[in-house]
Amino acid sequence: MSKTRNKLIRYNNIEVQSAFDKEAELLVQVQNDELDQCLMLWQAKSPTLVLPAGNKWPESNTLKEALNENDWNLLSRKTGGAPVPQCPGVINLSHIYVWPEELPYSITKAYQDLCEILNAFFEGFGLKSEAHATEFSYCDGDYNLNINGKKIVGTAQRVILKKGGGKVVLSQAFILIDALLDELIKPVNLCYEICEKTERVKAQVHTCLFKHINERPTLDEIYQKITQEFIKHK
Repeated sequence: MSKTRNKLIRYNNIEVQSAFDKEAELLVQVQNDELDQCLMLWQAKSPTLVLPAGNKWPESNTLKEALNENDWNLLSRKTGGAPVPQCPGVINLSHIYVWPEELPYSITKAYQDLCEILNAFFEGFGLKSEAHATEFSYCDGDYNLNINGKKIVGTAQRVILKKGGGKVVLSQAFILIDALLDELIKPVNLCYEICEKTERVKAQVHTCLFKHINERPTLDEIYQKITQEFIKHK
């Protein structure tokens, strides 16, 4: 019996730690040549601020208690970047795949490939998105996607070695669909304050999909549209 080499997983509501555990499991499966690629789409069940593990962003009791008072959980994970708020209204995707052996690995191309797919997703709603950094946004980066200069998608990337040679790419994105932006940035700025950072993020430099369209597709419909664009491009 032939193995299914591609996998699609969707979670409408899942705790952030459970999503990260599943992502790690899938990463190992691709690394061990059990899968060629996997697309995981998910939305957080409970509001959770995700910290990059390390000395720069200590997971202190003071921070944890302050977030809990505002109904946010705290979770650290081994990743770069800056704190990211996860909550209902934000869709996450993790695309795990084997980098083609005939191509030299390029972090720029990997990001551009992901952005191309998400640009096509927004085009399906008649929207034009562009990749660039967004001053005063949370987890800022050169491959944010922006609509009218406001951040709607943040991206991240990780590369690990494949068993037997080659590389496995983990491309990630968080897409603002219908989040309350003023509430979304509060835990980030609270974290910056407690960690004695001078920078602050601003709600007005972000935007959500539902601010630009009249229709309100369901979560399953949005997942289907994203999946279709991956199928077209991959």
